[in-house]
Amino acid sequence: MISKFQVKENKIVKEKTVYLSGAMLDCTDAECRDWREFAKENIKGVSLDPMIRDYRGNPMDGMVDMVENDKADIDGCDVVLINFVKPSVGTSMEVLYGWERGKKIILVAPTEVSVSPWLVYHSHKVFHAIEEAVAYINETKFE
Repeated sequence: MISKFQVKENKIVKEKTVYLSGAMLDCTDAECRDWREFAKENIKGVSLDPMIRDYRGNPMDGMVDMVENDKADIDGCDVVLINFVKPSVGTSMEVLYGWERGKKIILVAPTEVSVSPWLVYHSHKVFHAIEEAVAYINETKFE
């Protein structure tokens, strides 16, 4: 796991770590990467991007690597940021996995997208734009 620490007033302070969750299977490169690049450039802290394990061409070939490493990244994060533009089994699994481990779940769901009550229930905060969610993450102290 990657983590960053800052020194403030002679104290070491861990920066927040954010896991970037969202649909990948049957998505274009732009759908997968554009919002993640925005988040990585604008989140004050560490961003964990599962696109480093891009098995869209052969998802079953990378199943163990993908799932175990995604779970390890979620274990090591403070916040799971979900960009929900279309239903995704993997994203839903990541949300529940994070929720059950006490991670803060921040959901971005555009107004035109139908969202399951299960997903909203397991989210601590819901936004309609990635920019709003990133600003909230930057302004909020998560413990």
